[in-house]
Amino acid sequence: MYRIGFLSSESPTGYRSRIEALRAGLRDLGYVEGKNLVIEFRWADGKNESLRKLAAELVQLKVDAIVTHGALPTKAALSATSTIPVVFAINADVVAMGIVTNLARPGGNTTGSTFFYNELNAKRIELLKEALPHLNHVAVVMVANSPANPTLLETMQITARQLKVTLHEFPVRGAREFDSAFAAMLKKRVDGVVLPESPMAIANAGALAESAARNKLPSIGFSEVVEAGGLISYSVNTLALWHRAAYFVDKIFKGTKPGDIPIEQPTKFELIVNLKSAKALSVKIPNSILVRADKVIEA
Repeated sequence: MYRIGFLSSESPTGYRSRIEALRAGLRDLGYVEGKNLVIEFRWADGKNESLRKLAAELVQLKVDAIVTHGALPTKAALSATSTIPVVFAINADVVAMGIVTNLARPGGNTTGSTFFYNELNAKRIELLKEALPHLNHVAVVMVANSPANPTLLETMQITARQLKVTLHEFPVRGAREFDSAFAAMLKKRVDGVVLPESPMAIANAGALAESAARNKLPSIGFSEVVEAGGLISYSVNTLALWHRAAYFVDKIFKGTKPGDIPIEQPTKFELIVNLKSAKALSVKIPNSILVRADKVIEA
């Protein structure tokens, strides 16, 4: 009977599809809950200060591996143990954040999947500018005090300057601060908003999309936001990465040290356009974007 610990900074709401993708990946490799697998879930419910305590609980349970997502839960797990393997299902630039020093041989007790978080969000500014040629001021909503913020902003600022766009930062601690953040955006007269993925943003994708729509701000972000009413998304296939997390767990259970398993990066990106939202915002999406879209939402 294998025992996996799962550590998240958020709550189960908004993560059902991701957890099911992880479970499906484990089932495909022969791990079935109640038969030869137990998953111990620990959710911080947006209270990041409790992550270390929850990580310690999983260590005390002597789980065989801990699965995380996002920088803060991953760092909390690594602070709690140097021996139990830690697999991050998806994480931003793990080298820039100091989680590992090398993707090919991460060393230590961690491995998983990372993605081009900084470059992806810079590309989102470029796509939003293509959709809105008048774009002069763009907002970015980010998690306050996230270790990913410094390199994210540095990369986005380079693209913003190249496009002659002013980038405005709006850090939030949770959904309760969305209203004040979007009110501040209107005072800055921003023309659009970039919504990077994070555990907090994913858990509140619907609220983010609603806030953008209510304030008549065209948005670009990850797939859950555009499905909930945002304008455009450009992102990796996150469910595929959660499914893939089972591969790392299986390799570890079969005896491979996590530090010897190369960290993987996705190579496919998906572009989704919501024409229903475009109509509500009186935005005409150019054909140059529509012909590249992997999916168009029309109703």
